[in-house]
Amino acid sequence: MKRLALAFALGVAVVAGGAKADDNANWTRPIKPYRVVGNIYYVGSEGLSAWLITTSEGHVLLDGGPSAQGGKLIERSIQALGFKPTDVKVLINTHAHYDHAGGLAQLKADTDAKVWASRGDKPALEKGQHFGDNANGLTPFPAVKVDKAFGDETKLKMGGTTLVAHLTPGHTIGCTTWTTQVVEKGRPLNVTFPCSLSVAGNVLVGNKTHKSIVADYRAAFAAMRAIPTDVMLPSHEEQGGLLAKRQQQLRGDADAFIDPAELARFVDGYETRFNQELARQQGSAK
Repeated sequence: MKRLALAFALGVAVVAGGAKADDNANWTRPIKPYRVVGNIYYVGSEGLSAWLITTSEGHVLLDGGPSAQGGKLIERSIQALGFKPTDVKVLINTHAHYDHAGGLAQLKADTDAKVWASRGDKPALEKGQHFGDNANGLTPFPAVKVDKAFGDETKLKMGGTTLVAHLTPGHTIGCTTWTTQVVEKGRPLNVTFPCSLSVAGNVLVGNKTHKSIVADYRAAFAAMRAIPTDVMLPSHEEQGGLLAKRQQQLRGDADAFIDPAELARFVDGYETRFNQELARQQGSAK
């Protein structure tokens, strides 16, 4: 069950006997944090992203890792960059699955930051369990109180930085894609933090808990594809080749994370796999 839960959250391949292709050890493996572009820093583990957006009025943290220990790892990364975890004023989330929300309760307790979440994912965060029928079961995580529940196109403004929430449900009922703008060496850049689009065990045919799941996925593909994006920063390392890009950056490539076509490729790939899985489930239901 543990292996299946890990697989469900990421959407990795599950093979006969319940084993999976990757044991996800990199989800808890520390790496050196770094600045990406503008005021955005990577403070996650080797395999799971967490993003610090710094401002003159305090900081915003996007995603909290898989557990209390994951939250502590993020705090150490923030400190390693020379920032104070207690200066994090708002915690936001891409979606209410344990690998991205499991550390939020610990981070909230340690920083006293406010938690912002979509109205769709608020109940899951406060229960500590995602909603929606899933073939791999449900995976609990430490529940966290949500201080502000929001709808589509909500803006989070702090210290000259504006983050915009775009609701892109499907992967979860309240899946949220975040966008912002930064300036890197005088160049304005549109940055997108996409919510996951993988099926990852979600029941697409006859989902009693998330009845609109198919329509939601299709709307999310269209909505995300329409977002102007120069820099795509996903919630899992392999979704954007973040380690390779970081190595390019260290070798002197200042544009390593800039790729205006990447988000479209990201969406196209997941839409293709979604259609394949939908067809499979429809065939099995006959």
